[in-house]
Amino acid sequence: MPRSVNVVASRKRRKKLLSATRGNFGPRGNVWTVAKNTYEKGLGYAYRDRRTKKRNFRSLWIVRINAACHENNVSYSAFMGKLNDGGFQLNRKALADLAMNEPQAFAEIVKKVMNI
Repeated sequence: MPRSVNVVASRKRRKKLLSATRGNFGPRGNVWTVAKNTYEKGLGYAYRDRRTKKRNFRSLWIVRINAACHENNVSYSAFMGKLNDGGFQLNRKALADLAMNEPQAFAEIVKKVMNI
């Protein structure tokens, strides 16, 4: 008896992967084996870069807070140290947003933190 293969399922699986690699240059978008390697490599990059994005944003927030602290004649490390000792519940993302969009509010926070 001949071997039975589920052609419908395997074709669907191939079409799904090939449509995900559509737009790649040359055989990376339309040759099964090359497209499969491209797709798997892309998934690895996506996984890695989701973590790298978090790192990059944290460093961006630190740079913004540092610049705003220096405008208020305070160093970043002194400000963050006093902020943590004072028990304030503001994270770097919120502080960076205040520093960029509400400089007066950030200046008030700096005054309050440094007077502790």
